[in-house]
Amino acid sequence: ILYDSNYATFRKSHPPSQEMLLRRSRATEAQQDDKFANILDVVGEFGTFQRKLVGLTFIPNILLAFFMFADIFMFTAQKPYCNTSWILAVDPNLSEAQQLNLTLPREPNGSFQTCLMYLPVAWDLESIIQFGLNHTESCQDGWIYPETKKRSLVNEFDLVCGKDRDTEGVQTMFTAGLLIGSLIFGFVSDKLGRYPTILMSLLGLTIFGFGAAFVNTFHQYLFFRFGVSQALMCYAISSVCLATEWLIGQHRAHAIILEHCFFSVGVMYLTGLAYSLPHWRLLFLVGGAPVFPLISYIWIVPESPRWLLMKGKLEKAKQVLCYAASMNRKVIPLSLLDKLQLPGKKVTKASVLDFYNNQHLRKVTLAMGCVWFTVGYSYFTLSLKLKDLGVNIHFTQVVPGIMEVPARLCCIFLLEQIGRKWSLFATLCHGCLMCFLVLILPSELKSMIVLMVVLGEFSLAASVSVFFIYTAELLPTVLRATGLGLVSLAWASGAISSLVISHQKLTLLPIFLCWVSATLALFFCTLLPETQGQALPDNLEPLALATESMSGTVHPCLFARGACDTRPLCLQQSPQLSWMSPPPSSMQPGLCHLPSSWLS
Repeated sequence: ILYDSNYATFRKSHPPSQEMLLRRSRATEAQQDDKFANILDVVGEFGTFQRKLVGLTFIPNILLAFFMFADIFMFTAQKPYCNTSWILAVDPNLSEAQQLNLTLPREPNGSFQTCLMYLPVAWDLESIIQFGLNHTESCQDGWIYPETKKRSLVNEFDLVCGKDRDTEGVQTMFTAGLLIGSLIFGFVSDKLGRYPTILMSLLGLTIFGFGAAFVNTFHQYLFFRFGVSQALMCYAISSVCLATEWLIGQHRAHAIILEHCFFSVGVMYLTGLAYSLPHWRLLFLVGGAPVFPLISYIWIVPESPRWLLMKGKLEKAKQVLCYAASMNRKVIPLSLLDKLQLPGKKVTKASVLDFYNNQHLRKVTLAMGCVWFTVGYSYFTLSLKLKDLGVNIHFTQVVPGIMEVPARLCCIFLLEQIGRKWSLFATLCHGCLMCFLVLILPSELKSMIVLMVVLGEFSLAASVSVFFIYTAELLPTVLRATGLGLVSLAWASGAISSLVISHQKLTLLPIFLCWVSATLALFFCTLLPETQGQALPDNLEPLALATESMSGTVHPCLFARGACDTRPLCLQQSPQLSWMSPPPSSMQPGLCHLPSSWLS
């Protein structure tokens, strides 16, 4: 397009946007300057090395789902009775029904009471039958579970008759572990690297996940669940960061989505084992045994070259890239490899405080934190609603697990068609709408509520996958894991809020909190920039430029502020110039500093 004397007419029909042109310029220039993207193009976008890396991240996600939802099958409802074996000393030939009939008081409806027994007496059997027992007391010698076919934590540690409230402590300890793990291991991943934190998470799964089968007390079980929840969060954050920083373009989104699909497979894996195995300890032994082959990750999981470069480990970054190229049967030209340079001082000084000082990071953290709180609150609310309706425990896991796989695969189509921003908006909007309907529908419409719950979990599962992809692309490499950890705090907070409100038996508060959080989350989604097709940020400098652009500030070297003519000064002086042509030598220096990517 040539800017000639008719420029005013052109500008009237097609008004140029300074902000749009500047943002497009910086995006194009950032993509061209993303040396890692150029090198990974040479290494191979999705060769043997990338397929191996993606496959390695799939396997632990099955175990993550297993250890995360194992508690659901640890506290199955069981009817206990006081242990009254003292009467067998009077007559050892009594049947179980006779023993209960003689030693347990009855409810008004005729059923045996579960927490009271008749006080033992030194009578013979005929006297007991003739006169009966009248004085009751609480269970003294433990409980028996005659109607139970499976061994669970309830009958292992007698979590009944007042002790059943201890089961709520498991959920509290687990979510507390998620809170602490997201805060600590996000920071650790940015400091030590993706590779060490992945190994730490696998070690935690081995010790606290598989080791839960050997606990002797209920308090030990609480401690092990607290430890395994931190390991889960550690792996979830580190694996997403590793896949984000190794893959480019659409392969990054596909890898994370497929990784989450294997998480849904893990839910079905857990449900199948829990249905077939009769003992809770056996469930942990068999289901957690696949964690031991993951020890081989010590030798086969690569470190992120982006993180290595940001930490000044240039030679190690080059070695990892060359190893990936050799596995893909490619060769990286030395001229391209030599362009990699150590980061500046601003990169090495990045810290958690930047999430407050940097406007872009603060905006992303607050927006995604609100989104993540809404997802956590809505998902747990839907799950607890199914539990309150008395739906079969295996149904509540299998059906959503099956539905989540196509839900996550649908994200691939959404991301390609409408991008990250509006995909998150659409899935979150539908999921929150289903949650709102579940809360306001009367309990008599049980089948309708179950349908709404399944559809809601379908959408929320999709929003989780989009959320991880979108957030990882918004955050810079130097603080990516820390940022994911901070926003994961909001998810755990939403889960805790749902649990607390459900125990209060309030009617309007769950509906109000669902509406408010969903409104705020959807509003914040519209404020975030789109990341599809954009270069992955590595340090804080591009974020400062993006913040300046979004705030409406225009760089003085590019535009004349306050001038009526919005063209660059060099084009104002020579209207006959085109955007394609270089400025003449007679042009005044310093008036026009167009980037080379803009001129092209």
